Amino acid sequence: MTQVPAPGAVVATPVPAAPAKSAASWGLDALVWGGIAVLLIYSIGDVDLGNLSLLVTNAENTRNFAADLLQPDFTNWRQFVGQMWLTIQIALWGTFLAVFLAVPLGLAAARNIAPVWVVTPVRWIMNLLRSIPDLVMALLFIVAVGLGPLAGVLAITLNTAGVLAKLFSEAVESIDKGPVEGVRATGGSGLHEIVWGVIPQVAPLWTSFALYRFESNSRSATVLGLIGAGGIGQVLFDSMNAFDFSAVSAIVIIVVVAVTLIDMLSQAMRKRLL
Repeated sequence: MTQVPAPGAVVATPVPAAPAKSAASWGLDALVWGGIAVLLIYSIGDVDLGNLSLLVTNAENTRNFAADLLQPDFTNWRQFVGQMWLTIQIALWGTFLAVFLAVPLGLAAARNIAPVWVVTPVRWIMNLLRSIPDLVMALLFIVAVGLGPLAGVLAITLNTAGVLAKLFSEAVESIDKGPVEGVRATGGSGLHEIVWGVIPQVAPLWTSFALYRFESNSRSATVLGLIGAGGIGQVLFDSMNAFDFSAVSAIVIIVVVAVTLIDMLSQAMRKRLL
């Protein structure tokens, strides 16, 4: 006799079995992970992992270096802070200009709103901008405009534009089609669909991406200073060449504090947006 559950009783449902993987799927997984393992083993010699023992055999040099680093010299702290502020300005302007380039590129690269004959060349441009390292771009701009922060701003702008354009296009491709179709049903043009159907959905995510890239660019701008593109990187490079490791320690501390504050501010802003 079948028992009828009492009203309000919780009926236990059987847990479905895990989906079974085919032999071909298992073979593909084994091939991929096995290939990665073989590549790691093969590249041990190429990346000099065998020389890890030098960390112990050269311990005296390491101790001397660490002793200087543990005694930071803030005698020139005004110069260090001023150059760090310049580095932040380079990152800020580079990110700001990159956003203006990334918005049209991201929209043009989204397959759900742009035709394929537009998407393909735009994605080629994005790939080109992302594939050229910041340092190489900075060197090109140093030749064009000379030493100074402008070269750093332009290098960060182009590289960041390629990265943000890809992120922006992926965000557009994942939008809900309902608002876009609603705008289209009212007789709106393609521009109206983008302004009222697409942008409101992706604006918070776009802003979050831009803030994250600003954090990253604050660190990248420090490195660009090493080749003369302005900012605290140049001071850091000069101190290292002079073996003034106490000053290097002070510069590193200032960089860490500045980047940490930027990260905390960016996280607070992203929490309000998402």
